[in-house]
Amino acid sequence: MKINKDLGKKVKELRIANHLTQDQVAKALGVTPGYISNVENNRSLMTLKMLTYYAKLTGMSLDYLAGTIDETYRETALDRELLYLIKDFSNDKKEKLIQLVQLLEGYN
Repeated sequence: MKINKDLGKKVKELRIANHLTQDQVAKALGVTPGYISNVENNRSLMTLKMLTYYAKLTGMSLDYLAGTIDETYRETALDRELLYLIKDFSNDKKEKLIQLVQLLEGYN
């Protein structure tokens, strides 16, 4: 996953827009105000759990906070999903799938 380089800035802007102090956010998330300061100043990254709680606290989506998925990761995830889906296929089904893919790609 490609983390947005401006995560700290977003965290701070959302905190201010929601009229929250670092102390209030820290208390809501069960962390220290220093942790929130470190995140806002890009010295620390929030864990996925913290990002999820922060998104809920500020009414934003997780993908808005975290950024976008890197294209190479998406390809890897799709490859893994395909492998998972066909892992129990018989050899006959795998051969038919290969033929179908070749048709889709204009082989033969």
